[in-house]
This record gives sequence, C-alpha cells and structure tokens, in this order.
Amino acid sequence: MTASHSDSLVVLFGATAGAYGAKLGSDERELILLVWQVVDLPSKKVGTLHKSLVKADNLELSDQCREVSGLTPEGLGKAEPLDRVLQQVRNSYTLCSDGQLLIRQNWHRRNFLLSDCFYSFYDLRKEFHTCYPSSAAVKDQTIKTMAEYLGLGTDEAEEDFGVWQVKTMVAIIFSMLSENCDHIFTDPETVKYKYETGPCSKSETVDSETVIRARGLPWQSSDQDIARFFKGLNIAKGGVALCLNAQGRRNGEALVRFANSEQRDLALERHKHHMGSRYIEVYKATGEEFLKIAGGTSNEVAQFLSKENQVIIRMRGLPFTATQEDVLGFLGPECPVTGGKEGLLFVKYPDGRPTGDAFVLFSCEEYAQNALKKHKEILGKRYIELFRSTAAEVQQVLNRYMSTPLIPTLPTPIIPVIPPPYTIATGSIRDCVRLRGLPYTAGIDDILDFMGDATADIKPHGVHMVLNQQGRPSGDAFIQMKSADKAFMVAQKCHKKMMKDRYVEVFQCSGEEMNFVLMVGTLNRSGLSPPPCLSPPAYAAFQTAAVIPAEAALYQPQALLPTARTPQASAAAPPAVTYYPAQAAQLYMNYTAYYPSPPVSPTTVGYLAAPPGAVAAAATATHTPLLPQPGALVRMQGLPYNTGMKEILSFFQGYQYAPDDYNGLIQLSEQARSVLQAPKEWVCL
Repeated sequence: MTASHSDSLVVLFGATAGAYGAKLGSDERELILLVWQVVDLPSKKVGTLHKSLVKADNLELSDQCREVSGLTPEGLGKAEPLDRVLQQVRNSYTLCSDGQLLIRQNWHRRNFLLSDCFYSFYDLRKEFHTCYPSSAAVKDQTIKTMAEYLGLGTDEAEEDFGVWQVKTMVAIIFSMLSENCDHIFTDPETVKYKYETGPCSKSETVDSETVIRARGLPWQSSDQDIARFFKGLNIAKGGVALCLNAQGRRNGEALVRFANSEQRDLALERHKHHMGSRYIEVYKATGEEFLKIAGGTSNEVAQFLSKENQVIIRMRGLPFTATQEDVLGFLGPECPVTGGKEGLLFVKYPDGRPTGDAFVLFSCEEYAQNALKKHKEILGKRYIELFRSTAAEVQQVLNRYMSTPLIPTLPTPIIPVIPPPYTIATGSIRDCVRLRGLPYTAGIDDILDFMGDATADIKPHGVHMVLNQQGRPSGDAFIQMKSADKAFMVAQKCHKKMMKDRYVEVFQCSGEEMNFVLMVGTLNRSGLSPPPCLSPPAYAAFQTAAVIPAEAALYQPQALLPTARTPQASAAAPPAVTYYPAQAAQLYMNYTAYYPSPPVSPTTVGYLAAPPGAVAAAATATHTPLLPQPGALVRMQGLPYNTGMKEILSFFQGYQYAPDDYNGLIQLSEQARSVLQAPKEWVCL
C-alpha cells in the first residue's frame, strides 16, 4: 500500500441476509446491504453517502435481518450483484470498517476478483482503542459504545439502517482527528493475497492459541484448497498440515496455524461452513499437535522446501528400482521439474531402502496440472498415483518413515512380562450389548458419543468393532458392560437411536452369544446357529475358548506364542480364556469369517500376554522342550500376482524370522533359503 492510500478513507458498513453484529458472516449468508462514504483526512471533508442493496443468490431473509434492517426479498430482487456494487469503490482509497467481520468473513469468501484496495483496511475499533486507551476492550467495542464514550448525540431511530452507522463512524473519525487526539492512520490491517508454503522445524515455538483442527475435508484437497476455505484470514507461512492415517494416506483432517489468536478465533466461526458440498468442522487444537504433524529435523527436507512459491506433487507407487532419470522421463518435457534432479525427493527407510514415494517441485500451476494428468500412468510395470501435496505432508511422510520402522518390533523375553491379557467375555450372563446397523464410517469415538453417559459402565477394552474380511467395518460392534443391569439399561435407552444419518439397533446379549457372532455364527429370533468353520466336536470346545483376531496375529506375533520351552511347561494346565484356542485345530478357521478388531477402548490398547496355561498347552503340543519356537503363522491375502520374495521380505521388515533349525512350520525352497541367509538379521515369513 502506498502512502497516498491513507489520505482518503472509504467508511463502510454492511449487512447479510442472516446473522447480525458479532455473528456477521458465521452462517455463510450473503451480503445484501452496503453503505459507504468517502472521508478526505487532510481537509476533513466527506463525499456523497452511498447506499446500495445487493442481490443475493438466496433471497430468504432471517427474522433478525428483517427486524433490524427492514429489508424485504421483493426489494432485493431488483438489486445489483455484489461484484458490480464493489466496482464503484475506487482503488486509490483505503477501507475503514467497523471491526474485521465485514471484510474478512464476507467479501473474501466470494468467488470473484477483488481490487487491491480490498486487501488492506483500517479496523475502526482498533484505531479507536489506540487513540483512547481507557475505552473498552476492542472485542467489546461497537459503533454505539464508541459514540457514547465520545458523547456524540446521534439518534439511531432518525436514520435508515446502515446510514446511521456510517454517519456515526465518520463523526468518530473526525473526533479522533481533532487537536485533542490528533490520531494518524498509518498501520492498516492486511489480508494475505496468497498462502505461502514453507517448512516447519520441531524447534519452533507454536502458540496453541493460533491452531485449529479442520475435519471432514475431501481426501483429495490440498493446502491451497484449505487456504481458500479460510480465505480472508491470515494463515502463517507453511501453516497447513494435512493429517495422515496409519497407512500414510490422508484422513480428511488438517491442522492450520494462523498468524495470531484473533485470526484463529475468526476461523472457529467457520465451523460447519461448506467446501463444495461438504461441511467442514473446525475445532481448537494445540501447538504440540501441529509440531507433531508438521515439524521436522531433516536438513534434506529443509533444503528441498527452501525453494518458495513452488507447487508440490506427491508420487506414490514408484518401482523400488526407479531412478531420478526414470521419474524425470516419466513426467516428460511438458512438466519440467524445478531444478531438475534437485526438485525430486525420494522417501526412504532408515536403512536407505526406497518406500515407493517421492515428492516433486514445479514452478507454476500449469506444470503441476500437466503432471496430475499422468495420474495412474505406467512406469516400469506399475501405475503411479499423483496428488497435490504440502510442505507439512512432505515433513510428515519423512518423519513417519525415518523415525521408526513401518511395522514395530517387539522384544523377545524368555517369559513375556506384559500387562494382563484382554479377555473376551464368555458365559450366559447377559452383560454385553450388540450394536447393529452402524454407519460404515463410524469409529470408536462415534460409538462412545452414541452411548453418552453409559460409557462409564463399559469394561476396560470392552468395545469390539467387527470387521469384514477386507478389514473394513461390517456395521456391527459388541460392547462388554460392567453388569447385566447396565447392559439392559443401555439397550433400552439407545435402541434405534440415530447415529449420523442411520438408526442403530441395540440388543442385550451374553458373552457366549457375542463369541458365536464373532465366529460368524448367527444370532436371531430362531436362536443360535454354530459358526460354519467349526465341526460339531470343535464347536463344543469353542464354548471355553475365544477368538484370535487377524489383527492380533499381525500386531503382536511374538506375544501370541511363547519363546522358550521347559520340561515343567509340559504339565497340564487349565484352559485360559483369552485370545488363545483350546485346540490347535482352531487356529485354522474359515478365512472368510468376520473378524473382531483388537479391543481398543475406552483405554489405551496394550500387548497381549501369554498366560501360563497357553504356554503349557503350546509346549505340550510342540514336543520340543528347551528349544525356542518360531513366531505365529500369518496368512497373507490379496497379494499382487507379480509379488516376489523381496517384496514380502520388505513388507515384514522389522520381524525376526524363524532360524534354520526350527522352521518346521514353513518348508522353504533353496532359493528362498538363500535369500533369508543373506545378511538380513531382521526379516520374517
């Protein structure tokens, strides 16, 4: 902004078709009234007062708007659209408004180009408080309170709505320009024209009063899309961090860091505003959460991201043998990479192995768009996925792969010393409830919210989401309550209660019935039917056994079976009621079954312990005392047809495979054995 901009002010006031006052713009309603008047500061003269009605797409007015403004839909039907009204404001003037809302929460949310003068303005409330420090706090100021503080005798009832406000604001400005105050308008508010990307270091200090969490974002949204959602508010440089799930994919959430707490508070007012057809939830977050997602320590990443105003594209699914030349050739001359090879960043594991991910820098939007057109084109024998990315996502992906192995390892104690096992209830006591018809997007938090106060009566680790064979929610869940009475009350209170857009059926049941269903049996009005994967003899034994979830086999392989055998372990022991089968044959169940997920709420999940009974039973069955045993057997489904030994070993990086002397569970070919005997100490089959 040049110095001449402060010579003349455009004092303006506006109203929307919805909320008024402190909630202006919080309901996404459009502007319907604009009143303004030019004030020449050196001569202290005013120009003609203008009052313009604005035609909105939705002419339905709220009751508050009708009452306060006196406007009608019929009168607005003949008005001009907002972009034409704003063209009447000369670009050489500086705006002056009553607070931040009119400009930040209204004009900049609209999809049309604004002239330069709309990116800087004076907040009359702040200027007034600077001139009169003893007046009320800025957030408590209104046009009326400022006028009363100065003793201005204006009568709101004598003027039209909007006209009184502008005339009073002009009188307040003249009072501030008087010899008693001699105020000078020199430091206007600015609205950032463009979001700036950049890296964030974990050593930075991030004020928790400047961070929000946005939920419900479309998975393909970029940092620029999020910045457009918060357009009009000043986001800090590199302040958009897209959150990733455990698989490294975006989960529809983002953390956004704003320039100050005032901008953050304005962002919270956009709770449930829309991005396309989806509404976005906006909540407070902390600086620690932001640094956990966006902060990094890698000099390589900082150097890669040091090139400002670059568009970042993420490439996923690259062949592990792909080189920089391969990637540049894949992108082609129509998408030149910034700096050539310097504009490529391959993501690797701590040992230097490639992950198949890479990030690419482009100097402009046109080159990035050309690159995105190559989404799912073939490089080598694989199709490559391309997405818009962010500096924070680059840092987060690098943090994920470089800090810890993709699959965490477990210690190998002689006797597992870990917390008590999580048991799945058995017996005929009806102290459980079954939830049926859950939305497929429902998670543990949604279930706990659905149950309300009854969550206090859930047993520790008592919520069991039932997953299908693809590992996705099946719409069912079981919950273990502290007593049969509590289960009865929950079933009565929550049956057919709505969760999101669906009603959920809630039935009281017993632990035995819960186990039948988890093993793919049926529970209906006709009674119980045994799971199809068990023969009648095994079905009888199942009443004292429980389930091995598929996830438990993947997450805790060394905790499921003991790692040492002693002669004393061969003694008979009573069966244990945990995730261990009473008979070895029950390990091989119907693989098309619906598996329960590990118990994950309401407290933190831990590891499963191997109880003495299970240790003794396994030791007796193996007949190999004093010898360490290999880990649990895992079946892999859904592998690509061209998967080789190296890809499987890479997938299980971090687990110790069975030594040569004790691999009786798996018959290896000589080729596979030669791969395993190579200097790779930690691998697994």
